[in-house]
Amino acid sequence: MQQAHWQAFITQFAALSWRQRLDSIALLNGTQRKQAASALIERTAQSRLCCPACRSRHIHRHGHANDLQRYRCVPCGKTFNALTGTPLAHLRHKSLWLDYADCLLNSNSVRKAAQQLGIHRNTSFRWRHRFLTLARTDRPRCLHGITEADEMYLLESEKGARHLQRPARRRGGHARQRGISSEQVCILVARDRTGQTIACVTGKVQLTKKQLLHCLLPVIDRDILLVTDGHAAYAAFARETGISHQAVNLRAGIRVRGAAHVQNVNAYHSRLRGWLSIFHGVATRFLPNYLGWRWILDARRILSAETLLKATLGDFPHMTVT
Repeated sequence: MQQAHWQAFITQFAALSWRQRLDSIALLNGTQRKQAASALIERTAQSRLCCPACRSRHIHRHGHANDLQRYRCVPCGKTFNALTGTPLAHLRHKSLWLDYADCLLNSNSVRKAAQQLGIHRNTSFRWRHRFLTLARTDRPRCLHGITEADEMYLLESEKGARHLQRPARRRGGHARQRGISSEQVCILVARDRTGQTIACVTGKVQLTKKQLLHCLLPVIDRDILLVTDGHAAYAAFARETGISHQAVNLRAGIRVRGAAHVQNVNAYHSRLRGWLSIFHGVATRFLPNYLGWRWILDARRILSAETLLKATLGDFPHMTVT
């Protein structure tokens, strides 16, 4: 290679992603990193390997296919591999999965990830929601101490639907009715002072006590102090469950009453809205996936592509409470 070409070549190194730099090092060392995803999948599956049909662990090796070891169940005769029964089953291009996991951790859009990996945008979209199928379920089991709860509303979106259930509107438009209406989707967010966060979609109507009993009751300690705004549903929920409750009157300008405030959860709302704006509209039916994705990033639960791939296969990192 001529010196001028070499200089032009090395100037592009700064634009390489972390994953691409590792690939470059592996190439120079004569090793193959394209099999890294397959090797990680095999290692992750070993501890719980069993027949997905009958759950028997009496299995034996049954050849290779698509860079993965296949197995045959002795009692029922079914064959399977480490991906059978997981969200990533039947997907191709395993060599790109770690790179795509990096794209998720960087909050890349569907098209940006597709362009970076050289795949079709539909493939990028399919992979996004397959990767988030199990990862989004890795949530705090319980909220402790002072817990703030507040709801936020997003305009309902039928993005990607073939047949709309309402008149079409320009993306990023406004509701036809003023205030809270059936055109908006309610997201309940509860967050304790350690940063543990629960976010769930409650529906297209104003928040009710019944929805709080369904979404909030299973994930809180009974000895918490629930801090909310003046919404009547929270007071009714607290009376029925017997938990301590304190409300701040935001409309009257009372935002803090001693240690009681909802600024922590409102800050999370702000970060969530800003992050969702990256994607230029999120379909309502996929909102739970995005809420789980945001929790992964905000809590820094998953920091590497390898950990995200393992979480997609059901091997979650240990949940720690600070």
